[in-house]
Amino acid sequence: MEENSGECIDLRREREAATIVTEDFAVWWAGGRGQLEKRRELEQYFFSDPEFDDVASFNYLSYKERYEHVLTRGARFIAKLRQWQAKEQQSQQQEKDKDRVDIEEIYDFRRLLTGPLGAGLFPQSFPLRLHFAMFLPTLLNQGDEEQQRRWLARAWNMDGIVGTYAQTELGHGSYIRGLETRADYDVETEEFVLNTPTISAYKWWPGGLGHTANMVVVLAQLYIRGKHYGLQSFLVRIRDEQTHEPLPGIDVGDIGPKIGANGVNNGFLGFQNVRIPRNQMLMKNAQVLPDGQFKQAGQPLLLYGTMVYVRVVIVRDVTYQLLQAATIATRYSAVRRQSPIEPKAKEPQILDHLTQQAKIFPHIARGICYRLAADVLWAFYQRVMQQVETKDGAGPLAELHALSCCLKAVCTQDALDGIDVLRKSCGGHGYMSSANFDSLHGLAAAAFTYEGEHTVLLLQTARFLMRQFTAAIKRKVLPASVSYLRNASPLSWGGNLLENAARALEISASEQLRDAWQWQQKQRQAHSRTEQQANNFAGRRLAAAATLHGHAFLARNALEQLAQLKRSTNQGLFVLLQQLVELFVLDTFQRQLGAILKWNSVSGQQLQQLEQRYEELLGALRPNAVALVDGFDFHDRVLNSTLGCWDGRVYERLFEEARRNPLNQEAVNRSYHTHLKALLQSSKL
Repeated sequence: MEENSGECIDLRREREAATIVTEDFAVWWAGGRGQLEKRRELEQYFFSDPEFDDVASFNYLSYKERYEHVLTRGARFIAKLRQWQAKEQQSQQQEKDKDRVDIEEIYDFRRLLTGPLGAGLFPQSFPLRLHFAMFLPTLLNQGDEEQQRRWLARAWNMDGIVGTYAQTELGHGSYIRGLETRADYDVETEEFVLNTPTISAYKWWPGGLGHTANMVVVLAQLYIRGKHYGLQSFLVRIRDEQTHEPLPGIDVGDIGPKIGANGVNNGFLGFQNVRIPRNQMLMKNAQVLPDGQFKQAGQPLLLYGTMVYVRVVIVRDVTYQLLQAATIATRYSAVRRQSPIEPKAKEPQILDHLTQQAKIFPHIARGICYRLAADVLWAFYQRVMQQVETKDGAGPLAELHALSCCLKAVCTQDALDGIDVLRKSCGGHGYMSSANFDSLHGLAAAAFTYEGEHTVLLLQTARFLMRQFTAAIKRKVLPASVSYLRNASPLSWGGNLLENAARALEISASEQLRDAWQWQQKQRQAHSRTEQQANNFAGRRLAAAATLHGHAFLARNALEQLAQLKRSTNQGLFVLLQQLVELFVLDTFQRQLGAILKWNSVSGQQLQQLEQRYEELLGALRPNAVALVDGFDFHDRVLNSTLGCWDGRVYERLFEEARRNPLNQEAVNRSYHTHLKALLQSSKL
């Protein structure tokens, strides 16, 4: 592998031969020149600081050492980031009231933690993340004005407060109505008494809960004079503010190693007669008066607002993980040479093989189109949150809940599968931990389940779809995301392949939904089953309908966003984005081909036409593949991969990492003298 100024010659040639300007793509991807420069400056601010260098690989640390390492780094990170923000405000001549907390400030902070900068500093996440990702947003969205004045600024400034969000229990996760933790109101003392009645009622999984958080938002079943009032949110201190010792009645600890995300400090939590004042029930949407009277102050669905918020941002998070994996695989495939295409020719870059392009390029396109959908979903979330306190908020909130459930389920599934395909596209070297696919896959695997298990979210989406399907039959106005249900016309294959593909997906989703509805009716009428039993027997059909709906929405949204991009991007960039959107839509069509052929009339010739265009797009993207992934502007620290660094020095980096292995710091390991030597000499005895 030849090099020039430290850069692999293959990658240099790729960049020189590209027909696009990488910087143009990077500016667009970042949301503008200002955003790009700000992010680069912030990364330089951290990555150039020797205090944030890794002396040894995270993989060589014990579980306990990992926690101590990431918490130490996390504390330094928060302090250094606060210094940065103060300098930014000073340079812009802004005075920040430390007692005022802005929702955008919280969201921006959270995006830094889960975006590329956070990935570069914390490859397996870190225990302070949920303080900003869930604890603060819950205080902001569910606490009343008095509670926000008392707690929010302190929590934001981490003035004696590190929080997390304790919902999931050992025995219940996505079915939150089944949670068992109790909060009984004592009218005489005006206190809530929290208890964990069974082992399955222990809170289990909250990030940072194990040894980091000293306060938690707890979801518990409210009882007043023995009467049940459903789930409510409570603010509970679990560790002493000064000593950090668990308080009386609190049983708390870390749940242990996981497949991935081992910097999170996931914990367990149990209560035994833990008393908190009445004003520590979060009371923006529901209240308990001193005399024990319960009042519903807002829409009950708002209790789950934190989960909706997190599902919205998860779509963007897994997009970054997928595209980091795609960047690693693309650069490695431009460096790795193997398997001559012509018998007597030299070994080509494996990226020249059409089969390799088919493994990588669709995931680049998917990541970009899912990011476009994430932006639309985020804007939708912001609009709905502005409406929720009015009567007009109920309808949009139901659509937002369904869409966030659906996209969270579909996008995490596709990202998880895609990262594994990209890992396998790198052959044996992709299996090395130093390639970093394990961390990316571990984070995506966690996102697949947390904040709503995959199948449960699809079934929640399906319930919404069934209501809209019935409304469509009655010719009622439908929400925008399901408006295609009103179009009962069959597929008419025209000259526009993208419209053919998008419409086929919509028809398939609609017909799959009709099939599930009819199956439900049959179960109830022919077999005398209850509505709940019928839903269970229709579960596979309902989940399939929700999945098809998600892919139909993503394809249609990509086409709509492309139409807008034509007006806002230069010609060279637009051509590239058009190729990527087209590849994504056609790839989505092919991945759902079984359902499409089940519900649409598509000829073999039409499928061949689509497949031919699909392969043409792979070839069209090939010259710009490296320049394109360069445009995501992932710093080498963010990728954290021996295979994916910008300079392409794959083999040198693999060896460098191997030599850092603690096992290789001595020529003979002590176990030779204690065990292996005796085994080898046993025949002489």
